[in-house]
Amino acid sequence: MIQVPADAENAHSSSVESCPSLRDVHSINPTQLMARIESYEGREKKGISDVRRTFCLFVTFDLLFITLLWIIELNVKGGIETTLEKEVLHYDYSSSYFDIFLLAVFRFKVLILAYAMCRLRHWWAIAFTTAVTSAFLLAKVIISQLFSQGAFGYVLPIISFILAWIETWFLDFKVLPQEAEEENRFLIAQDASERAALLHPGVLSDGQFYSPPESVAGSDEDSEEKQDSEKPIV
Repeated sequence: MIQVPADAENAHSSSVESCPSLRDVHSINPTQLMARIESYEGREKKGISDVRRTFCLFVTFDLLFITLLWIIELNVKGGIETTLEKEVLHYDYSSSYFDIFLLAVFRFKVLILAYAMCRLRHWWAIAFTTAVTSAFLLAKVIISQLFSQGAFGYVLPIISFILAWIETWFLDFKVLPQEAEEENRFLIAQDASERAALLHPGVLSDGQFYSPPESVAGSDEDSEEKQDSEKPIV
């Protein structure tokens, strides 16, 4: 019995494994591919993806929520005007919440500039804002006397810390991977459409079909007479 060499078996198995990919390419519908490519191009023209827009909305929510809590804290302490003058004009690091509000404004400006206006596709901007927020809040909690001022001494630092890390998680695990996946799908669909255009000739449109001009009545008889006249006379 003849034994097939191992290299020949490996080559045969690799050719068999490559057959499904070729069948997949042959089974591609060019119309569906073009529709998918147009949808991806429409998203690019739109400028910003849906998941990135959601992230920017959450960053805006972060700023508005911290502002709301700070305004409530000003009212609780005895009126907005009096407490605002005390916390802003006579700022004290150990007892004022104004710096936590400024920290939220800092996060908002940096993240909106980086991920909405510049459409950055890297995590360094949010890593910077989260690191600054975490370091500042930890130092403020250790050094200041916020815990002696009631519930807001706990609420504002903790919520600001949590929101900063939620933004980091959302960008790193949702926004950037989803956009990278959509870009890969677009490249794969574009490559498949190019292969399909080579493997499947394009279907002719209605304007590319034409019919020969209609023959004039009696043209067959004229051609027969012409042939008879051209025959040599015996």
